[in-house]
Amino acid sequence: MADKRMLIVDAEVVRKIDENRGDMNRSEFISFLIDSQLKEESVEQSYISKEEFYQFERGIRDLLRNFLEFFISYGLELGKQPQDKTFEELSQKLQALGHSDSKGKKL
Repeated sequence: MADKRMLIVDAEVVRKIDENRGDMNRSEFISFLIDSQLKEESVEQSYISKEEFYQFERGIRDLLRNFLEFFISYGLELGKQPQDKTFEELSQKLQALGHSDSKGKKL
């Protein structure tokens, strides 16, 4: 037989336990809550915060801008003068990315 102890709690706590325990007795319910809380600490978050997402988005935009800058400058260093619309589109995208970050907009 399990060793038993008495736990003194406020009447309000007992009321909350009774309202939420369903078919479990008080002892089983308290055990269940403790086990659930302890398991939850060991489980990692399966989501990210808004701020983490915004940081990730800014990082991706910076990476894209650096990527475009590299290929544009690499093409210019080779001496080939761009003749098509693609270069102009890339330049416009690069400028647009630069403007959206420098104005302090939250991305």
